[in-house]
Amino acid sequence: MIDRNKEKLFMQKTATFLMFVGDKAGKAEEAMGFYTSLFKDSGIKSITKYESDEPGGKQGMVKYAVFTLQGQEYMAMDSTGPHAFTFTPSISIFIRCEDEAEIDQLYKKLSEAGREQMPLNNYGFSRKFGWVSDRYGVSWQMNLQ
Repeated sequence: MIDRNKEKLFMQKTATFLMFVGDKAGKAEEAMGFYTSLFKDSGIKSITKYESDEPGGKQGMVKYAVFTLQGQEYMAMDSTGPHAFTFTPSISIFIRCEDEAEIDQLYKKLSEAGREQMPLNNYGFSRKFGWVSDRYGVSWQMNLQ
């Protein structure tokens, strides 16, 4: 049996929180499914959805969710509120890739229907590095170790 009080002790103190707004509102669950399919030891831990009478989102949208990518915890939500912001490349998720096959595969999948910020290349500081914004607007940097 899991002791929920002890379980809380092992949660991260900080986590990246992704809020899907504007034309991406309603895409949080889809994005989490996509991200967790790309990394081993990943999954959606919990999802709470908006009810029909709740402000901030539409019924069935993600109100609050927790997911992991290779054991690292992230949070996500959808918001239909009027926001003057969206995701920006100035904050990105950084991936340390172990081999060429991994960086090539992640770059290809994350850039599909997204935007290349820096194509895979040797930029001097790394023998192989790439930077993309994915189809949801989330920014990812990939570096070959």
